[in-house]
Amino acid sequence: MTAGTNGTAPPPMAPHPTVWPTLRAHDAPALIRFLADAFGFEETLVVRGEGADADTVHHAQLDWPEGGGIMLGSVRGGDDDPWPLEPGSFGAYVVTARPDELFARAVRAGARVLREPYDTDHGSRDFAVRDIEGNSWQFGTYRGEPRGAARPARAAAGS
Repeated sequence: MTAGTNGTAPPPMAPHPTVWPTLRAHDAPALIRFLADAFGFEETLVVRGEGADADTVHHAQLDWPEGGGIMLGSVRGGDDDPWPLEPGSFGAYVVTARPDELFARAVRAGARVLREPYDTDHGSRDFAVRDIEGNSWQFGTYRGEPRGAARPARAAAGS
């Protein structure tokens, strides 16, 4: 382990995500630009077609700066589409430490507001918007319950 410039150990590397939400887009290059501009996703890999097919995105990986990411591509249509998802049918909850700041950025970039920032009854600060393809995005501070956390007992069916 190498010490950082202030003599402390660098932070451990985060594990690579093993769950990748995926979506399709009618205009994948425009959606990629929008997701970067509005939300701050980072373009990690974009595989495009060539020649007349240059506007087709065969595969894109966009990383979320706070961890995780998504994959997307151009809708292909037809019976031979290996991943026949309908553009605009995607929805995701994304954790962010700065929901109010991100909300303002998303609105400036043209996101359609579904719900302005609000405080939830479970202690999160959230907001919800749609992207240019109609996908729903909810951002908030709730990171989920830790693994192995005690869960309240559920009532048995029929009781």
